[in-house]
Amino acid sequence: MLASFDFEEHPLRQRLNQEFHARPPIPLVVPSLVSHLAFMHEGNSSANEREHLSQLCSGGVCRFIENSDTHLVLEAEKFTLRWELHTEFSSYSFSRPLQPGEPTQSAETALDDSLHDWLEAIPGQLMVATHVELRSAKDLTPEAAMACYSASPRQVGGALVSGGAAWVFSDFMFDRGFSRFLVLDVSLTERQAGRTVQRLVEIETYRIMALLGLPVAKQVGRWLSTAEKRLAEMMARIVKTQNSDDEREVLGELSGLAAEVEDSVARTTYRFGASRAYHDFVEQRIEELREVRIPGFPIFGEFMQRRLLPAMNTCEAMARRQEDLSGRVVRSSQLLRTRVDIELERQNQDLLAQMNNRARLQLRLQETVEGLSVVAITYYGSQLVKAVTSGFATQLPALSPELIAAASVPVIAIFSLIGIRSMRRQLAREEHGSS
Repeated sequence: MLASFDFEEHPLRQRLNQEFHARPPIPLVVPSLVSHLAFMHEGNSSANEREHLSQLCSGGVCRFIENSDTHLVLEAEKFTLRWELHTEFSSYSFSRPLQPGEPTQSAETALDDSLHDWLEAIPGQLMVATHVELRSAKDLTPEAAMACYSASPRQVGGALVSGGAAWVFSDFMFDRGFSRFLVLDVSLTERQAGRTVQRLVEIETYRIMALLGLPVAKQVGRWLSTAEKRLAEMMARIVKTQNSDDEREVLGELSGLAAEVEDSVARTTYRFGASRAYHDFVEQRIEELREVRIPGFPIFGEFMQRRLLPAMNTCEAMARRQEDLSGRVVRSSQLLRTRVDIELERQNQDLLAQMNNRARLQLRLQETVEGLSVVAITYYGSQLVKAVTSGFATQLPALSPELIAAASVPVIAIFSLIGIRSMRRQLAREEHGSS
């Protein structure tokens, strides 16, 4: 008997474990038809999609096999629907079994005609649409399929997958708005068939989603050529600048270009990153197919190498060019700003030198004024002594006021000079202490 423990459980534990087991493939019987649609959200909320999904069962009986916020599997009378909510898009996969040996027309799909109005009302914009025909190799032999595709003017990719358990063919071209896959079952189990079909529709979905970055890359490429030319012209002007005004003008233009580059990086980083992630998904799903080459047909890995990889390399190159241009603009701005700062420092040094000269002149003027002050003080002091001694002239006739005033001149001058210098030293000490 298993023991029961009363642990304090992390609030995300159950949710994380459910996410680990989310979106398992739906087992498919052979033969079956699968139709897969993917719609960009374009501002639509998941609530709108859930409400639209609820209308699908309003006219009949539906059985929900799985039902969560981002994943739903329901079984109706004529079909099974799998709905998945992704970051940028939502996918709808319809599947319905066929009777063994039942012939099919080229236009026959898993989409029921009764769903026409409901399908046209799905929120968002259609991005991916593909049909998958899952047949037994006994009903449609690989040789017959190879002969049919070999006669087609289109280039068709094909491979043995899942260790030779199935044959897969597709040209990835649109026929009436849908791409098509043909899967010929040799020894697939129902779960293997479901996984194989799921990988194929995911390859088609992520292939289209990855290519969303290509138009952005081409647009950015045209702008980058102009921006790089502008930067080269600015660098030539930096070399030829003669004064600080020219340097400040070029620095302003560099700052404007830097803002444009950063704006472009901000607008395209997500798209380029998403394209890179979708491309990784495509490569991962192709690897999971375990392809074996069919003579005369390129495998899907080669197909993507020739058609998808150049587009992804273009996106990567544009992203690197943007980052490189951003770094070059920053380095050029720093170089020019350094030159401007050096010129400002030189001007500041000249200004400080002029201020020192003015201070020196002021000091000399002050010393001159101090000398005049000593003369003035001495003059008025001697006159004061003469006036005082003149008051005693009547009592002391031998006392000469002029002689006493003359004798007091050097004494008054010395004491005045000592007093002024003492005051200057005191003021200098107070100024030094305050600084």
